[in-house]
Amino acid sequence: MIASMSALARLWERVVRGLEWFTIVLFAALFLDVLWGVISRYMPGIRPSDWTEELAVYLLVWVSLYGGALTYRGYGHLGVDYFVGKLDPSARRVVAVIVELAVLLFAGFALVYGGYRLVADTLAAGQLTPVLQWRIGYLYSAVPISGLFFCAFCIEHLIKPPREMPESSKEA
Repeated sequence: MIASMSALARLWERVVRGLEWFTIVLFAALFLDVLWGVISRYMPGIRPSDWTEELAVYLLVWVSLYGGALTYRGYGHLGVDYFVGKLDPSARRVVAVIVELAVLLFAGFALVYGGYRLVADTLAAGQLTPVLQWRIGYLYSAVPISGLFFCAFCIEHLIKPPREMPESSKEA
């Protein structure tokens, strides 16, 4: 049992590491895309690219969604913890659990369910991006996928004993 949990934990860490690298690659592509857009617009003799702005928008959305999930996992998200910091440690833990459950509910409903509906509806409608002519539903798939990661990270936060939680998250 412990060996299978350890194997599962290692697999989960690989999945998270893969998400980190995927987000890094997306950010590098965003950087290169914007750089090429600027170069092609202002360098004489180079025809301005009409696709760079559209691609940059979708890359920025993907980087934001996946980067937001990864930041949430590392307790790097914003939190108003002034009043919570005044509570005793057991009350702080209760508030932390309530916050995690609220995030889990929002991520599950808005990002996973709402994102799934968004993807399904846009794929069914056959909508395409104006310049690149890509199916928009596939581009919207980052919404439910990031929602699944948010939910998984919430569950991860909930099952960790309080002593493993960073100091800043104990106050939120």
